Amino acid sequence: MLRLLTLLLLTLSLGAQTTNYAIIIHGGAGNGLKPSKYSPAKQETFHKSLARALEIGDSALQMGAEALDVVSLVIQQLENDSLFNAGKGAVLSYEGKASLDASIMDGESGAAGAVAGLSCIKNPIHAALAVLNNSPHVLLSGAGADAFSIEQGLDKVNPSYFITDRILKAHRKLQGKQGSLDSLRDDKMGTVGCVVRDSEGNIAAGTSTGGTMNKRYGRIGDSPIIGAGTYASNATIGVSCTGHGEYFIRHAVAYQVSARYEFQGISSQEAADKVIHEVLQPGAGDGGLIGIDREGNFIIAFNTAGMLRGFKQEGEEAQTFIFGENEK
Repeated sequence: MLRLLTLLLLTLSLGAQTTNYAIIIHGGAGNGLKPSKYSPAKQETFHKSLARALEIGDSALQMGAEALDVVSLVIQQLENDSLFNAGKGAVLSYEGKASLDASIMDGESGAAGAVAGLSCIKNPIHAALAVLNNSPHVLLSGAGADAFSIEQGLDKVNPSYFITDRILKAHRKLQGKQGSLDSLRDDKMGTVGCVVRDSEGNIAAGTSTGGTMNKRYGRIGDSPIIGAGTYASNATIGVSCTGHGEYFIRHAVAYQVSARYEFQGISSQEAADKVIHEVLQPGAGDGGLIGIDREGNFIIAFNTAGMLRGFKQEGEEAQTFIFGENEK
């Protein structure tokens, strides 16, 4: 009897040290994400792409991978998919070039890494992770960020790798017109992001983007800004944002959600809803966010017609969505 009791206590003790892992992703938000704008075949393409990214993350988590590495792995998959505005298929600057931004944060240590204005590194999120791991700095930009990434042995590509026919045609239509910021409200913003809570309860978050179409003067949005587009803390939540970056920067959206959850005594979902619908909406800051809190709850909030998103908890089926709440 005593031996049985000892084994039971040991089992409970070991069980308390682990938790079910969880993963959530987004592929951009926008008012252009309406069922009438996308054929069933195109919608299925979105669902399959999101499901594939979740599958890759889930497989890594099953094998015991840490949250930080899974975030990088999943976002690399999304960066390699030209459906999104990150890596291959990224939108183009006024000069017709891809200028890529990314950030990643570790909720256990508080360490973060980010890059902005990359021009020739295949996977910007990998570069951001290299900054976190191997640089005393948090954010590197432009030619320096490219040079650092090359020194780290990351995959270098010809800048033409990022340009697709679809994006090139869209860019040409904008030439001679006012910059892209005025037309964001009707676009699908294809920034990608991932938040993971691993089996040890550690949280990590990352975001990657090509920015806004036709951007000028080296414009940088919220995606590489820790606290604006990305934030993670084991004590609170992990968040990845997508949308009109200028507003997300002004309101420190990612961190503000964490702070409201921590200090106001409200749920993580309520904190996200307040920021997205009450803080941003009055300022015309279109977009959304995803996250996971310290209890493992998923967070989804957006003020646009839709947001590409998907999530999976350990042992459960993956779910993916495109349009409004509960709309596949």
